[in-house]
Amino acid sequence: MQVDPNPIASGVNHVWVLTVTFLIFFMHAGFAMLEAGQVRSKNVANQLTKNMLTWSVGVLVYFLIGAGISSVVGGSADPFAYVSGGSDSWIGWLFGAVFAMTAATIVSGAVAGRAKLRAYVTYTVLLSAVIYPVVTGVTWAGGFLTEIGPGFQDFAGGMIVHGMGGIAGLTAAWILGPRMDRYDDDDGSVNVIPGHSVTFAVLGTLILCFGWYGFNVGTAASVFVVENGELALAAFADTVGRVALTTTLGMAAGAIGASTVSLIKTEKVDTLYVANGMLAGLVGITSNTNAITWTGALVVGLLAGGQLPVVFEFVERKLKIDDVCAVFPVHGSAGVLGALAFPFFAVPGYEVSFVAQAAGVGVIALWTVAATGFVFGILKLLGQARVSSEHEREGLDITEHGVDTYPEFGGPDVEGTAVRADGSGLRADGAGDLPNAGGIKMVTAVVRPDRLGDVKTALAQVGAPSLTVTNVSGRGSQPAKTGQWRGEEYTVDLHQKVKIECVVADVPADEVVEAIREAADTGEPGDGKIFIIPVEDACQVRTGVRGTEAV
Repeated sequence: MQVDPNPIASGVNHVWVLTVTFLIFFMHAGFAMLEAGQVRSKNVANQLTKNMLTWSVGVLVYFLIGAGISSVVGGSADPFAYVSGGSDSWIGWLFGAVFAMTAATIVSGAVAGRAKLRAYVTYTVLLSAVIYPVVTGVTWAGGFLTEIGPGFQDFAGGMIVHGMGGIAGLTAAWILGPRMDRYDDDDGSVNVIPGHSVTFAVLGTLILCFGWYGFNVGTAASVFVVENGELALAAFADTVGRVALTTTLGMAAGAIGASTVSLIKTEKVDTLYVANGMLAGLVGITSNTNAITWTGALVVGLLAGGQLPVVFEFVERKLKIDDVCAVFPVHGSAGVLGALAFPFFAVPGYEVSFVAQAAGVGVIALWTVAATGFVFGILKLLGQARVSSEHEREGLDITEHGVDTYPEFGGPDVEGTAVRADGSGLRADGAGDLPNAGGIKMVTAVVRPDRLGDVKTALAQVGAPSLTVTNVSGRGSQPAKTGQWRGEEYTVDLHQKVKIECVVADVPADEVVEAIREAADTGEPGDGKIFIIPVEDACQVRTGVRGTEAV
């Protein structure tokens, strides 16, 4: 039986492109976790919100304006044909859109902790509508950079997507200025501000690495082609295997390069540098992965990972730019390195020019700096770029979104009522005397945060469920520790605790103390202390009742 191969080729190619497109979209989960882990706990919801809005706002703008602008810059006669072009055009547009949104979301990590949400969304709109489309217009869409010698070569966006995003993030962070307390006011020395979760950062890294196979391997967009009426392999024939191999080697080498330099600089293998190094290695290989030798992939990956700690320190200490999530050394400088290194490691016979690569890098960098600086500069002049110092201190989760990402006082919800001997009056002890000699006492306990749930339950069981809980930090017998964040050491001598205040009248304070002690005890230094303080009087706000009845 004769079967028309054209529908088969078209169907398989569509399924392939859509599958890798969805894989690239899943990278947004990786960016969200990576960035959330590197910011302080009070800014996590803000970072997650920015990642979701990047996609939601950006993809609409890219559909309505950005993709067309890219085609206009590239010289297309009908730039908005994709809007009504049918299935092929729509799938092609979506494949381009996930690349555009990757470039957009990179910026959010650089400006974390102090950018107004409206400022970030405004920039996302302009990046999706104009800034990124101009870059793709002069490159992938057929613009003038393709006419310099053999043309500027960037297979999957190492410079066009990641390099552009990293440079944009650095520029935005420079315009906004550093976070409060990032640099000492007296001598300008760097103060380390650790992120709240290395776990999240590593999870995000591994999700991004997984999605990157869609980014790189997926760019070999055609599985089948019809030749002389028969099916034949298209880009898969000689491209997809090399891309998969060099992507994997570059990723692994990036981690080795970053960890080696970290070990040399600090005598420790910093976990976050290893994670960031994997991504830097991937960025370095992304522009050249289709036509680079396997040895070249190892060298580029090692260099991209190795430059990470050096460039981050230069940006942080020399330029005094607060790039919170290290987006420039991970995406910017690694993207530049990969694009420029391409001619030196290309497979024999593949034509790529260093002059064309350098011209492309220069044009993209200059355009990105100018456009990003203009947008954030205008926003800064209007007073709309950065949150107030009060809001920054309190955290953007509360001030920008009204949410608390980590309600620290979680644990089981408990209820209880005070136990009274006669059902109405104060409970008497075994000798018939009133508890606390008929007075009011406050029991204040400073304990480990993870014991709070057990303490709440214990207090309810002894009939003292009413309490006030506060997040505190302090030091006592628990020894100080040395922490490390992206290769820099800092002293942790104030330990996180919770302070529990429980005012009792009809419950003996000694019972409350014993309940807290048993529930909070782990047997290790740093379990906390309990204090008992007499209270002169109490007043219930609603009724005005005074004394023990108010308690």
